[in-house]
This record gives sequence, C-alpha cells and structure tokens, in this order.
Amino acid sequence: MGATRKVLVTATNYSLLCAEAKRLLEENGCEIIENRVGRPHTFEELVPLVGDIDGVVAGVDTWDEAVFKLAPKLKAIARFGVGVDNIDLPKAREYGIKVTNVPGGNANAVAELTVGLILSSIRSIPALHQSARRGYWDRRVGEELAGKTVGLLGFGNIAQMVAKKLQGFDVKLIAYDKYPNPAKAEELGVELVECDDVLKRGDVVSMHLPSLKETRRMMSDAQFAAMKPTAHFVNTARGALVDEEALYRALESGTIAGAAIDVYEQEPVSADNPLFRLDNLITTPHTAAETAETYRRVGLVTAQALLDAFAGKQPDNLL
Repeated sequence: MGATRKVLVTATNYSLLCAEAKRLLEENGCEIIENRVGRPHTFEELVPLVGDIDGVVAGVDTWDEAVFKLAPKLKAIARFGVGVDNIDLPKAREYGIKVTNVPGGNANAVAELTVGLILSSIRSIPALHQSARRGYWDRRVGEELAGKTVGLLGFGNIAQMVAKKLQGFDVKLIAYDKYPNPAKAEELGVELVECDDVLKRGDVVSMHLPSLKETRRMMSDAQFAAMKPTAHFVNTARGALVDEEALYRALESGTIAGAAIDVYEQEPVSADNPLFRLDNLITTPHTAAETAETYRRVGLVTAQALLDAFAGKQPDNLL
C-alpha cells in the first residue's frame, strides 16, 4: 500500500472488541489512533486528532465541514453502524470523502435491547433492582406483555427483528412505514397501519425510523397526547426523532405511563437533563448496538471499507 495510512477510530473499545479488524488494518500498513475518551468526541477533541488522518472508523461524533476543513488528507469515513445523520454527506462528497455504513450490522443487538427495554418499562425492572439492593421490599405491580398491542414506528431491519422476537410473547403487532414491506409484514404476522393508528392503538410504541429532516421531533406533544395513558414509549433509534421537552411533559403529567430511551437529542447526554428526574423513565447511554458480536462483525466490514477506499476501489455500502 505504500506510505502508512493513519486511521482514527472514534468508536469505543476498539482494541478490546475489534482485534481482528485492527489487525487487518495494521497488516495493511495502517496506524490506528483509538478513542481515549470512552464516548463520542466533541469538536474541540477532534481538532488535534484529524490534521493528518487518512480514514475514520466513526462512532456518533459529528463529522461536518468544520472538521473536514481541518482534515486535508481524509479520504474515507466508515461509519461504525447504520445511521449517518452525524455525517454531512453532501459536504463529504464536496471534499472528496467517501462515506460508508454497515446496514443490518447491528440490527440484532438493537432489537434485543429494544425487547429488554420494553420488558423493563412495563415491569419496572430497574426500579425493583434498586429497591431490593437498598433492602426495601417494594413489590410493585407491573403488567404482562401477553395480550398487548406493540406498535412499531418504522418497519426496517431492526423493527422486523423486534417483531420476530416478540412473536413468542403472544402480542398483537402493528407497524407504520412510509415504504411498507407487505410480504415481510405477512411473514411476521404484522398488521401495516398508518402512523396515527400505531400511536392510538399501541400499548407499547417503539421507535425505529431514520433521522431525517422530515422526521425530526416527529414525536412531540400532539403525538404523545394521541397515545393511551397506559402506554409505554421506547426509542432505540435516534434522539432527534423526539422532542425531549414534550416527552418530559408526557411522562410528568401522566399522559403516558412510561418510557425507555437509549438515545438523546444531545449526546453525550448531560447529567442535568430534566428527564433524569422522572422515575417512570428508563435510560441507557446509546448502547443498543454495543455487543461483542456487533463489534466483531461491524469492525471487519468498516476496516475493509477503508482499505478498499485507500486502494482506489469502491467500498461496499458506499453512500
């Protein structure tokens, strides 16, 4: 390959969980600069790192023109996951930077956590855990998932896996998608409906839409008001889909019964986020895709994408 290529990895735990991918890059003449902060980098943290990098294995840090101007050698960004709303694709093209992702690479991991959050919310599992550890005997009464209607906002790879995993729970499955897949819906026993129907009928409403201009803050006061007062809302997609102030109002007022979210409008999320004052909210730190299996699989795909880009080839999943 010639001269050493510098690859910045902003995804976390790279050496620990992506050893094969790291070895593949190093064996092909790449120097790896790993994430040392254990979370997405701020712009100020990226500034001293990007001046001479050739490629990036990107987490959910923001990659826009302000960063591209500081990275004249940058040739490719391999997104460590699916969503690329944190990458300015038009500006990347303008600066000659190839951008790839890994569609479906983390779908199973996200689907499994989604099911876990649904159960945690309707049974108050985290609160019961904390109660027991403090020596209390707070045997609060939860709800069973069996017999409930689970509504999926979006019906792509992850939502389809959620539907498959929920089939054994004896639930009614409904889903909305702008570009529906009737064959897959029939296969999984899912009724395709309008967005409003998901909100009105769902005992659980789970978010699985992409973050786009038209979906930004699509869950706001009116949408939460349309849900059942006994309903639970789950978001493992993107924080930008939800107006967090509206979610706070819905939870605080009892408009909905509970919520479980893995993503936030601003990440890393601040400890003083008002949502954290609510006891009917369960939170995780954008960790739905964080499994050993996902890291290995996505790590190898992103490493190969960078090597292909460096070699002048068209990488798979070029956006």
